[in-house]
Amino acid sequence: MRARACFSAGALLSGAILCLSGSSCSDSSIDSGQSEVKVSVQRLRDAVQAKNLDSIMEYYVPDESLFVYDAVPPRQYVGAKAFRKDWENSLALFPGPIQVEVVDWTVSTEGNLAYGYGPFRVSGIGKDGNPLDLIVRVTDVYRKIGGKWVCVHEHASWPVDLTTGKADLTSKP
Repeated sequence: MRARACFSAGALLSGAILCLSGSSCSDSSIDSGQSEVKVSVQRLRDAVQAKNLDSIMEYYVPDESLFVYDAVPPRQYVGAKAFRKDWENSLALFPGPIQVEVVDWTVSTEGNLAYGYGPFRVSGIGKDGNPLDLIVRVTDVYRKIGGKWVCVHEHASWPVDLTTGKADLTSKP
């Protein structure tokens, strides 16, 4: 798994260097890939707001190769089945509507690999009746499989104040 991740990251970096050096990168295919990934992120946002777990999971690779570092314990989730359960638990935190805002999502693509990153703002009323307003940093790695971009690795986190050990759940730039 680690070797494949290193190879994928190396391939993505190599492709980026080729593009920057003026080699044969088609701007239209890059723009198309970036647009397709951004559309998939908007679909994810819509699915979370609708609390549609099946639609949420369409964003991710549907097998055990999915690897996620989530902002909540445990440290990692391996496989779509395990991460689906995490999403189920996360949605249960909001008995009512959830609002999701994706801010400044940035995407780079090369061939069948891409990555995207940006803050997600999630808000709603929690189980205890108090408002929840969270900003989480997200970085996703995508692979185009069967003509569709799917997330194969996700890292979600909050910055931590090292003096208090507490997460900054509403971090601002």
